[in-house]
Amino acid sequence: MSFQTEKALVLAHHAALDRARPDDVADILAARTSPDWLWRGMHPFHEQRGADAVARSFWTPFLRAMSAIQRRPDIFFAGRNELAAGGVWVVQMGHLMGLLDAPFLGIPPTYRIAMLRYAEFNRVEGDRIVETAFFCDLPHLMRQASLDPFPEQTAQHLVQPGPRMHDGLLLADADPAEGAATLALIETMIGDIDSRERFAAPEVELARSWHDDMIWWGPEGIGATYTIPRYIAQHQRPFREELSDRAFNGHVARVAEGNYGGFFGWPNLTLTNAGRYLGVNGDGTTRADMRVVDLYRREGDKLAENWIFIDLLHFLNMQGVDVLAGLSP
Repeated sequence: MSFQTEKALVLAHHAALDRARPDDVADILAARTSPDWLWRGMHPFHEQRGADAVARSFWTPFLRAMSAIQRRPDIFFAGRNELAAGGVWVVQMGHLMGLLDAPFLGIPPTYRIAMLRYAEFNRVEGDRIVETAFFCDLPHLMRQASLDPFPEQTAQHLVQPGPRMHDGLLLADADPAEGAATLALIETMIGDIDSRERFAAPEVELARSWHDDMIWWGPEGIGATYTIPRYIAQHQRPFREELSDRAFNGHVARVAEGNYGGFFGWPNLTLTNAGRYLGVNGDGTTRADMRVVDLYRREGDKLAENWIFIDLLHFLNMQGVDVLAGLSP
């Protein structure tokens, strides 16, 4: 199965977008997207329809704030969605690097280099992108501007590197058998999470799907963590102990190619903050959604790396905590 047509379309879309200016970005977006293009963005952008709305909500303000932008991708692959919705999706992850020279969403300019971490899923039909999920780590951009939205972060956030093997840009199509193996392993891991009660300890659950020296590249607010024991201590245990009544809502797309795969949901999870998750006192009753992207690198018969994007601003906003509200316009 070849995804060269879909990959070429997305690469051309990105190349044109990388040359865009605030006053022409809507036209550039429209050139390769459908008139009813569905774009999903993190809080405060949410769902938009059509190029004009996407430009108005995200790209025009972003291009006015960030100058000399470079797209620096670390992962690029495509695959057919194995869920009921189907379709071919092209996935890219990396950083949008530039100079933060004007305010963005109230985040003050630094006049220094800034890197907005992003992951993007694009569904392609024919010669048009018809659906996009664009996740970006706004709290990490805030941190670069000396703002501290999550002072009780349990792990360590960094400007995150790409895959250890530096082989994440699958410009040529990979062996379909490798993608099938990656997707099967991701499916096993998901199944273990959903039935974790059958395992004697978290270490037993994780060892089935993960290498001992796994790296979990979490978002600002949680941070990255390394090795199974530190992952349990710095992410899994706080997540499971402080959040209750977890409901899995499913995924929109789940795809893999070669050693890389991933998924996103809208939302993936609905939970109750029953503790002090992210430093916010939960009331134990308010339900809130988590929109999540997970991207994985398989090494042999286990997962080695995992890059995660969570719409934490939306999750907190549903609990009455508006992180962006206190920033200067």
